[in-house]
Amino acid sequence: MSRTPAAQAPQRLAAIDLGSNSFHLLVANRLGDHLQVVAKQGEKVQLAAGLGDDDHLDEPAIQRALECLARFAPFVEGIPADAMRVVGTNALRAAHNSRDFIERAEAVLGHEIEIIAGREEARLIYLGAAHALADIHGRRLIVDIGGGSTEFIIGERFAPEALESLHMGCVAYTRRFFPDDQITEKRFRQAELAALSELANIRRHYLALGWSDPIGSSGTIKAAASVIAAAGDAPEGTITREGLARLRKRLIKCKHLDRVEMAGLKADRARVFPAGIAILCATFEAFELEHMRFADGALREGVLYDLIGRNTAEDPRLPALNGLTRRYGVDHRQAANVAASAASAFDQVSDAWQLGETLRPFLLWAAELHEIGLAVSHSQFHRHGAYLLENADLPGFSRPEQQLLAFLVRAHRRKFALKELEALPPAYRPRAARLARLLRLAVVLNHSRPEHPPTTFQLQAEGDALLMMLPDALAEQSLLLTDLEQEIAYQRAVGFRLAVDPLTLEI
Repeated sequence: MSRTPAAQAPQRLAAIDLGSNSFHLLVANRLGDHLQVVAKQGEKVQLAAGLGDDDHLDEPAIQRALECLARFAPFVEGIPADAMRVVGTNALRAAHNSRDFIERAEAVLGHEIEIIAGREEARLIYLGAAHALADIHGRRLIVDIGGGSTEFIIGERFAPEALESLHMGCVAYTRRFFPDDQITEKRFRQAELAALSELANIRRHYLALGWSDPIGSSGTIKAAASVIAAAGDAPEGTITREGLARLRKRLIKCKHLDRVEMAGLKADRARVFPAGIAILCATFEAFELEHMRFADGALREGVLYDLIGRNTAEDPRLPALNGLTRRYGVDHRQAANVAASAASAFDQVSDAWQLGETLRPFLLWAAELHEIGLAVSHSQFHRHGAYLLENADLPGFSRPEQQLLAFLVRAHRRKFALKELEALPPAYRPRAARLARLLRLAVVLNHSRPEHPPTTFQLQAEGDALLMMLPDALAEQSLLLTDLEQEIAYQRAVGFRLAVDPLTLEI
């Protein structure tokens, strides 16, 4: 009797959101394009409260964070690296010693941590919230008040049209406007006015775009909806202008952060709640809102849905990079030729160098973009290209990924960019150096801008040493051999070994 084959085990995914106020863990099984939640945890760490005037995280905040991550670690044990993302937001963007914290945190989790830019955070929040909502046609405004920043997104279905991350959050505003824990009308209004000043930069554009469905996500807005509903001022999950105004008055009557206690409000959120409500009041005022509903989907959900879409036709990184090639007038044939040679080089040494398939796209993207700096100037165009990539808004990329891409473009010619290599996160450096060496060879092979890319060369790796063997058609090109002699010298100057047959220079 034949047996029915066992159903394929669902893919397990994990996301950890290192927020400025709270850390969140989400573990889920992927069932097609849907997620089945396996574990969900959240803890108030208040990382932003540990940021001093010198923008350094203090040791107590770091210890709170590490202890929280130690509790999260068992939930993600055994999940492959490519099925998990750990993302840091505003507090880690602002902290000058974030790298020190990240190294300690990675040791606890056993997984790399990425700091994401504000607009990338907004994109992921939108993705998470949009999946939690009914598929209603029309534009949505999504607002997410965090501990150190607040994100504002307008979009339709799963496509964001406007993304902003503003420097205002419930933890940061608590420190700024309620430093001695006193709540007064004057201080509350000062917090609102500061938020209105931030919102002034986006108000006109957002109102012009318009929306039919204002949505709030994450802790502050969830708590506001719960408190307003508990008071009977609006239906469950809804915030009204009138209900928000009455909540504002109740908070001011508390007079002190330690006395903030209301039905529907968790005790661990009470101290930062007034500052969060001040930001929410300013949002209602700036955008002339009458109501807002809460959606139970935010950054961590967005990270998981983004993982599902990576390396598919829906990968947001692809249109972002295609937009750069169009904007800066990249020579498509030359870019494709360098990418083809780079792909051949990668495939020949990836096993020996243990590069892994997740790095292959970065090498090919760098090959396709290595000349974008020519749009600025031919002189030092590798530097200009690196600057453009490091500072552009690139949806789908974390900061370390964007740094890696910028480094590869910076290092593709002339003297090897050791200073820029050392600026990368330590975990990226060995692989980044190897990718850069492959890209440099691909660029040299295509220096004469041939009609077709050279791909028939042979490349071997032993340790950090590379041996390139040229076919007769390439070995007869004196310009190429001269370029390769110079490349050998460039790599030897920084301790890398390269040999080329038929050249007689030794490794």
